[in-house]
Amino acid sequence: MRTLGFDNGDQMPILGLGTWKAEPNDVYAAVKAAIGMGYRHIDCSPLYGNEPEIGQALAECFDEGIVQREDMWITSKLWNDSHAPDDVQPALERTLAALRLDYLDLYLIHWPIAFNKGVAFPESGADYIALDELPISETWEGMEGAHRMGLCRHLGVSNFSLVKTKSLLDTADVKPEVNQIELHPYLQQPELVDFCQSRGVHVTAYSSLGSLDRPDELKGEAEPVLLDDPTVGAIADRLGARPAQVLLAWAIGRNIAVIPKSVNPTRMDQNLAAVDALLSHEDMEAITALDRGRRYVAGDFFTWGGSPYTLANIWDE
Repeated sequence: MRTLGFDNGDQMPILGLGTWKAEPNDVYAAVKAAIGMGYRHIDCSPLYGNEPEIGQALAECFDEGIVQREDMWITSKLWNDSHAPDDVQPALERTLAALRLDYLDLYLIHWPIAFNKGVAFPESGADYIALDELPISETWEGMEGAHRMGLCRHLGVSNFSLVKTKSLLDTADVKPEVNQIELHPYLQQPELVDFCQSRGVHVTAYSSLGSLDRPDELKGEAEPVLLDDPTVGAIADRLGARPAQVLLAWAIGRNIAVIPKSVNPTRMDQNLAAVDALLSHEDMEAITALDRGRRYVAGDFFTWGGSPYTLANIWDE
């Protein structure tokens, strides 16, 4: 398995198992199967509602000697209702209890958006806290405190724009080492990727297959289906591969980590094989030409009902 290295010598497998949209009744078996076939990187979040089952699967794999804890890379995230500095460590401790772990390998701020404590998802503008009231810098102080306590080995962010990433790097005592963003051939974000990689911040791609299985309310009318793209399909046919493998190999070829979600063992195995797929320079260039600036997870669900957040101030575009 290829890895991305950190200054302290830790190595993050470049391909992991995503668990967003994995139903609680399916994710336990999926995690156990994934570890059995060689996955060593699991991406989690309390928002996904399935960390207790993931924790059960991890504990059983450790107890059965299938894998050692130190050989796994486990990521989770701080949800938006725990951005106050004093709320960060308790939120992380709840995640650790659910996952049955003593520490995380990586802890991310899930979104640069703050809710009132206890709000799972806002019902009105009154449920939000604007960033000028609770800046990311204050949340990061709580993240750094959890890091000092040894509750996580590395810190990072998710859904952070170039502007927000640069600002945090300029002020943080413990720098963010990963930015997890939506990234695929239709949304390539080259300036953000180049900046992160130039500053030693690894990039992890989510929705790298186009997130076709995301909830219907997050879908647009007649949206393009990445897995049906003719350029990707032609490359897959020539290589005797599946379009999903081509998409994953394209990101991996750019030294970007990928975390495709699946609960289907056959597809999980196919995704894992993408690590060894080699695309030619011409293939990489052909896929790079597909950029549309098309977000599948636009963030507009945070912008209604009197919210202080807009697409412009979320993405700084």
